[in-house]
Amino acid sequence: MALLSTTIEERIATITINHPPANALSSLVLKELSGVLDGLETNEEVRVIVLKGEGRFFSAGADIKEFTTVSNGEEFSKLSTYGQDLFERMENFTKPIIASIHGAALGGGLELAMGCHFRIVSETAKLGLPELQLGLIPGFAGTARLPKFIGVSKAAEMLWTSDPISGKEAVQFGLANHAFPEESLVEETYKIAKKIAAKSPISIAATIELLNIAKTKQYHAGVAREAELFGQVFTSEDGQEGIQAFIEKRQPQFKGK
Repeated sequence: MALLSTTIEERIATITINHPPANALSSLVLKELSGVLDGLETNEEVRVIVLKGEGRFFSAGADIKEFTTVSNGEEFSKLSTYGQDLFERMENFTKPIIASIHGAALGGGLELAMGCHFRIVSETAKLGLPELQLGLIPGFAGTARLPKFIGVSKAAEMLWTSDPISGKEAVQFGLANHAFPEESLVEETYKIAKKIAAKSPISIAATIELLNIAKTKQYHAGVAREAELFGQVFTSEDGQEGIQAFIEKRQPQFKGK
């Protein structure tokens, strides 16, 4: 069964995550997304991509149960690198990718949204990186992109408290472009997408390249280090305790080991 569905109308491709109940970003979802992008990249009928979630959420995070099948830190780092590379490809994609976020974009779900060119949210959506609640850290370049959008101090607060911000706050802090009532989110997203689809795809692709030039060697080094630490933290006693506590629906007891 496909975990993503794709429709194309008026030069806009819509990718919908349909992986209930939380649209969790399993490795299968990521691989399927990569394949969908392969097809859209060469489709001349598509000029803009809208990414959204089916059901209650955009995406409530990574598939934590899948983490229990990962045998060691090196494999965990490889999973991190795969997601990082995919989201980097999205940010450099020659066609604009807009995240339309309702419900929640948490953890890997927010990292996916941050890999899009910009984000449009419902006013009541919850956006956050709660990985430290599980004794883990973000692994899909969240520690690099979040401070780029909202500043280091606010990113630090969001990471360390695990508290999400609302869609309205996301616009205030610079993480999202617009916040709309949930009932009008999709309509407003497509209004913006249609304006972009009317532009020359050549000029759009050129500006995407130019907007990404500001990324530095230090940025890419930080992303690579995140993948390394993602694996190290996963193999720690605290990391294993956090995952087990999540599965058992209890509070973790961290020991700093």
